[in-house]
Amino acid sequence: RPAPACVLGIDLGTTSVKAALLVGAERGQAVAESCSRETQAHTSSLEAGPQGMEQNVQRIIRALDECLAALPQQQLQRVSHIGISGQMHGIVFWKKDKGCKWTECSTGPTFEPEEVSHLITWQDSRCSPTFLSSLPLPQSHISLATGFGCATVYWYLKKSPDFLKSYDAAGTIHDYVVAMLCDLKKPLMSVQNAASWGYFNSRNKSWNTDILKKSGFPVHLLPEVGDPGSIAGRTICAWHGVPKGAKVGIALGDFQCSVYSCLTERTDAVLNISTSAQLTISMPPGFQPPETPDPSSAVTYFPYFNGDYLAVAASLNGGNVLATFVDMVARWTEELGLQVQESAIYTKIIKAALAQNDSKLSVHPTIFGERHIPEQLASVTNIAVSDLSLGHVTRALCRGIVENLCSMLPVQRLMETGVRRILGSGSALARNEVLRQEVERILPFPVVYGKEVDAAVGAAMVM
Repeated sequence: RPAPACVLGIDLGTTSVKAALLVGAERGQAVAESCSRETQAHTSSLEAGPQGMEQNVQRIIRALDECLAALPQQQLQRVSHIGISGQMHGIVFWKKDKGCKWTECSTGPTFEPEEVSHLITWQDSRCSPTFLSSLPLPQSHISLATGFGCATVYWYLKKSPDFLKSYDAAGTIHDYVVAMLCDLKKPLMSVQNAASWGYFNSRNKSWNTDILKKSGFPVHLLPEVGDPGSIAGRTICAWHGVPKGAKVGIALGDFQCSVYSCLTERTDAVLNISTSAQLTISMPPGFQPPETPDPSSAVTYFPYFNGDYLAVAASLNGGNVLATFVDMVARWTEELGLQVQESAIYTKIIKAALAQNDSKLSVHPTIFGERHIPEQLASVTNIAVSDLSLGHVTRALCRGIVENLCSMLPVQRLMETGVRRILGSGSALARNEVLRQEVERILPFPVVYGKEVDAAVGAAMVM
């Protein structure tokens, strides 16, 4: 009997790339193999300066190649479908006929990026509130924010128009990979990714082309849009052992795929704390978001699958806040003439916080702002001499991250929606017991950890 087909799931994240192989099992699909590689792709932007947040596409693809090379060849040769997800909002530009070149590597053919820009990520903050307010009002249920693909295009249009003349295609980083694998003449984008760029009407699934054209926006750069779960094309040649002709799904949002990998009941809420943080619930079937956005609302409605929506409190402040705190402590110790590894600092501050059951210190941890209040940054109040130890500060910081999320999507609303339990996920939550303690202290629901929440797995499940 021939071996069963496999589905390959890929997630191109902010800091790492992950690949997972799913095979059919008695109780649905099971993860046969998975592999993750850090991209180390961050690079500086001369044009945007310190506000820019860009990544080197060559390094991202190299990490993807390393992931696939580490998976068993005999299983890759059985792949019939590929599902791809990745970081939303960001944008990468390329030349349609020179987006990549195919070369041979030790595990078979692969593609190398050619005439491709840097990826301008969702963390990019070059579009100031003043700049954003100068742009036309979108006809969309999602407020425009810095780091959104269309806002970034406007920035180039006004600050560096020659840059745009070098390219004739654009998409998210995962749209780029799908376009290269299938040799798409025009990029194809899912409703999920299109909504994350701004200037997209989710109700009629179309770009605000009239509004954009009037302001001189290069609408030829906008990808075509399709439904999440649909097939974008087939692989044009073998790829690391994956057969030529394997079906490739339209690229999906990493957040939606993470939720899809674990959410089985509408009465579950998903709490994810990794680089950023999200608290999300399913909206009832048939729900439609409002016609126009409420810029002051902390909750965004993300297109999900089959016409459904998720209500999401998407905070820009999650594990990145703790990472910044650790970096600050490392710099201080260095200035004092001492050398301590950041990993050692992380271990020690968690241990110190576990020894402090409580802290009267109050940390509002929004050092990266929030999309609905970008100007409100972090603050520390209620500072007393008794609460200045590393343990007290770390405990208060962890509590602040959870409290900030709950101020965006309050417990009362979770109760009104019928939430019965919380599914906890994300690397920061998995690694940090103090954070888990604060989640359980603040949210009055049973919290389930260890549920496999994984965008790469979700992307494969959709296929």
